[in-house]
Amino acid sequence: MQTIGERLEEARKRKGISIREAAEATKIRGDYLHKFENNQFDIRLPEIYVRGFLRSYAVYLKLPGDKISNDYLALGLGGDKHGRPINREIYGRMDLSVASAAKNPEDARPAPSPAAAAMTPGSEPVHAGSDNNPATFRPRGGGGGFAIDPNLIIKGAALIGGAVVLVLLLVWGIGLMTNKSKSASTATASTDNTTWVKPQSGERSLGIVASGPVDLITLTDSNGAVLYRGSLSAGDTRAVPRSTAITIATEQPQNISVQIESGGPLYGLKDPKTGQFLKRSTVKAP
Repeated sequence: MQTIGERLEEARKRKGISIREAAEATKIRGDYLHKFENNQFDIRLPEIYVRGFLRSYAVYLKLPGDKISNDYLALGLGGDKHGRPINREIYGRMDLSVASAAKNPEDARPAPSPAAAAMTPGSEPVHAGSDNNPATFRPRGGGGGFAIDPNLIIKGAALIGGAVVLVLLLVWGIGLMTNKSKSASTATASTDNTTWVKPQSGERSLGIVASGPVDLITLTDSNGAVLYRGSLSAGDTRAVPRSTAITIATEQPQNISVQIESGGPLYGLKDPKTGQFLKRSTVKAP
C-alpha cells in the first residue's frame, strides 16, 4: 500500500509539474510540499495548518482530499505539538467549512481559502504578502537589491552595439557620398574651365607636350581664336588644328615642348638668340 507521500509524488509527476510550480499554484511553501512527499509532516506548524495544507495539495493534484486527511489522522500524528494555543473562533469556522465541503463531490470541492490558510494562531490574520506568513510562498532571488536578468543585459548591449555600428555606417556613407560629390564637382569645374579645339581626322595639327606640370597654357590662332586653354600634367599631350601662326602663352614655358609635325622633333619655347624661355611665343608652321 502506498504511503501518503508516495501518492502525492506520483500524482504530481503524472501531471508533469515541479515542486516549484505546485508551490506557486497552491501558495504553499515548496519545502513543505517536499516534506509531505517524503512523509515528513513535522513542519513546526499547528496541526490545523498541516491538515489544511495536505488537503489543499491533494485537491490540487486531483486526489481525494478527505482520504488523504483521514490517512494522515490514522497515522496518530494529530495534536498540536509545536504550535501555540489555537484561536478556536478562527479555526472553528475553518473546520466548519471543511466539514461542509465534505458533502460535495470530490472533483467539485474547492480548495481552502488562502486567506484562511494564511491566519496564524491569534486574533488577527497575517497579510498575504507578509514574510511571516508560512502559508504564502513567494520565490525570492538571493541577496538584496534589484534582480537583473542577464538576458536583458545581453539584449541591451546587442541593441546598443547595433545602433553604434549603424551610426558609423551612416557617417561613412555620407562621407563617401560627399567625397564623390566633391570629386565630381572638381572634375566638372576642370572640364568646364578647359577649352580644346581638336583637329578633325586627316587635318594638319600641331602638338604640345608637357614635361612637367603647367598651371595654365593658352594657344590661339592668327585670328585670336582660342584653340586650347587649360592646365597640363607631366606627360600630357594636346593637339590642335595647325594654322599659319599659333601663339603660345604660359607661365611655365620650360615645361612645354612643341611638335610641328606628327612624330617629328620637339622644340622648346626658347629665344634662339638668348636661349631664354619665352612665356609668350609664336610658332609659325609652314
